[in-house]
Amino acid sequence: MSSEATEVVRLLTVSGGTLAVAESLTGGLVAAEITSVPGASKIFRGSVTAYATELKRELLGVDATLLAERGAVDPQVAARMAAGVREALGADWGIATTGVAGPDPQDGQAVGTVFVAVDGPSGTGAGSARGGKVEHLRLNGDRAEIRMESVRSVLALLLRELAGEQTGNERAQDTERNGGF
Repeated sequence: MSSEATEVVRLLTVSGGTLAVAESLTGGLVAAEITSVPGASKIFRGSVTAYATELKRELLGVDATLLAERGAVDPQVAARMAAGVREALGADWGIATTGVAGPDPQDGQAVGTVFVAVDGPSGTGAGSARGGKVEHLRLNGDRAEIRMESVRSVLALLLRELAGEQTGNERAQDTERNGGF
């Protein structure tokens, strides 16, 4: 279990949040990493491993035209996967991975091209996530290294969002404690 996964479980447990995962190139590795943490059952709703392109459309609601025009390795596809799994599994947060682990290019994308995404609750408070975020990665290494770095990267992206949300909440609580409004 990684420190990122442990911290994700800790932060979501503290906030009472839940998580769902949509995976393509990582093939279940993100879900396995999260569920290796003791107590993950408090926050983890489940996962969808949509390895086949048509499953991204059928299970996660990715637009068929987008998939036909851009392929599965695309930032908009990653964003929709994260939002789709969040909706489908009834979670507060959704994360997704899509990309090319190799050995061959896919959909006109080079090996090591990866998109990771997070979709969270829309809020009005300081530090609240405003829908989704996507990161484009250019990774080096063999297939296993690309997949493992994709796992680490999507968890790190989620951690940044969760830490930003927690910082905003802590600021609000501190202001109230000190007589502010």
